[in-house]
Amino acid sequence: MPEQNPPLASAGTYALGSWQVRRIGYGAMQLAGDNVFGPPRDRDEALRVLRAAVAGGVNHIDTAQYYGPGVVNELIREALHPYPDDLAIVSKVAARRDENGAVLSYDEPHQLREGIEENLATLGVDRLAAVNLRIVDGTTAPGKRFDAQLAELARARDQGLIDGIGLSNISREHLLRATEQTQISCVQNLFNLADQRSLDVLQECTSRGIAFVPFCPLGWPRGIQNRILSSPVLADLGKRLRATPAQLALAWLLDLAPNILLIPGTRTRTHLAENLTIASVRLDETSRNELAREFPPPNRPA
Repeated sequence: MPEQNPPLASAGTYALGSWQVRRIGYGAMQLAGDNVFGPPRDRDEALRVLRAAVAGGVNHIDTAQYYGPGVVNELIREALHPYPDDLAIVSKVAARRDENGAVLSYDEPHQLREGIEENLATLGVDRLAAVNLRIVDGTTAPGKRFDAQLAELARARDQGLIDGIGLSNISREHLLRATEQTQISCVQNLFNLADQRSLDVLQECTSRGIAFVPFCPLGWPRGIQNRILSSPVLADLGKRLRATPAQLALAWLLDLAPNILLIPGTRTRTHLAENLTIASVRLDETSRNELAREFPPPNRPA
């Protein structure tokens, strides 16, 4: 049975399509080797991290077949199968890796179906809680190709392979076009203190009751992450709130909107334990204002 984790439980839950999940989950991408390619640095620790996450109350794990490729899904299966009934495993499709580790698009409708089937096989499941269609071509204005991709995921849902359709790396225009055609369970976009360009997507999701899952919640690339983690404002707040800069950056996301689901990733149980306690970090109005001045949202003067 999962251990009781009061801080994790205090963060509450939110609907991810037909699943109700705790708002602090786990992103498994980092369990693969460097650059998300090849075997993990420490296979035994990777398995222990996954088991500790579920034992700590996590019931939402994010993954993808192209992490490794195949490596992360296989670790999840080895560590956790047979899965707890309430564990929502979410994956994504539309990309693959070549023999050198390069990420390539794999997003024709029939390739999306292949990606779903590969995820099911490596994870050892009959269906997934949701699958995100990752937009890899950089387009912000969706057209008929996007419609065909959505239709393929809808077929997979209707056939019982997935419970919900998600979207990743999208514009607000993608979201609006998608919701005209089908039900969307979640959106996964780059979003963090220093990069809030998807704020309009988050706001649209919030108004529609769609889960918003920020990836790279501590910043990306490295320069953006360094700006967050080395911020004097976060350091000062950390002294007052007894939290690390990373915990504060995650707590800010959790505090920002009720439909935000976090999936911070890590390779170590120590870091995992820090992530699972962020719900106990309570931001007050003063700290919110300080963070807004240091990291102003779009269209707000710096």
